[in-house]
Amino acid sequence: MTENVRHVFDTNTLVSALLFAHSRPGQAFRHALKRGRVLLSSSTIEELAEVLQRAKFERYVTPAEREEFLAALVERALFVEPTEAVRACRDAKDDKFLELAVNGGASCIISGDDDLLALHPFRNIAIMTPAQFLRVIEEATADGKA
Repeated sequence: MTENVRHVFDTNTLVSALLFAHSRPGQAFRHALKRGRVLLSSSTIEELAEVLQRAKFERYVTPAEREEFLAALVERALFVEPTEAVRACRDAKDDKFLELAVNGGASCIISGDDDLLALHPFRNIAIMTPAQFLRVIEEATADGKA
């Protein structure tokens, strides 16, 4: 994988990456930041910011840690504002991730959401779990492609 590879993470995967840094979502997220580009849009970052404000996360991460995570993500991500609408997911709230991937030229969407995973592949964009993404990375590394 090269730095040209673009990735889209859904909100729950990003939250898991923040809360559990050594988890598969955390590992997948760090790899994507290190070896490629993470794509964001105004709608995906707004949803993430809203979710991270929920009181249930206070026992895991402080408000300052949440703000720091968001700021670092915004600083390192590539922002894309979709111009082509996509209506394909059985959960319409997840269409924003498909739109971002299509409009941003992503190679994959990393998600644990069954509604998104059911669409794999979507317009030649792989949709995979964090564990599947890490397996692809391991295989590419073993083959000398990463």
